[in-house]
Amino acid sequence: MFSKTCEYAIKASIYIASQSLENKRVGIKEIAHEISSPEAFTAKILQVLSKNHLVDSIKGPNGGFEIQPEKMRSTNLSAIVKAVDGDNIFISCGLGLKNCSAKNPCPLHNQFAKIRNDITKLLESTSLEELATGLTSGLTFLTSIQNQA
Repeated sequence: MFSKTCEYAIKASIYIASQSLENKRVGIKEIAHEISSPEAFTAKILQVLSKNHLVDSIKGPNGGFEIQPEKMRSTNLSAIVKAVDGDNIFISCGLGLKNCSAKNPCPLHNQFAKIRNDITKLLESTSLEELATGLTSGLTFLTSIQNQA
């Protein structure tokens, strides 16, 4: 559903937010390790997130990445998806047809429109704070069980 880049961006944002809830800044190495992503790839993703003001990059010896509490509350998953993948998931055809529309529907148009609307609602109504809280409380996780061992 999301590109691999977008999946890592969401995971990185959630991890940074969870650490920010504990007043900690995190570096690229730690983020990459915690989300099981290559370091160089993680660095590029964090540049995009920082450029779009979704995470804060602090320079210097005590630097790293963080997200302020107000930003966590106001940032929803749709902002991350749009920054990384654009708005395709919100408007695209389920079969990838360019001219698909209500007037000229593909065979999946009506069924996929419902799914797309549900996904849009989910992404727009889910905040980073909500997801980070689940992570810090131990109710959710970012890596597979095998990676945690």
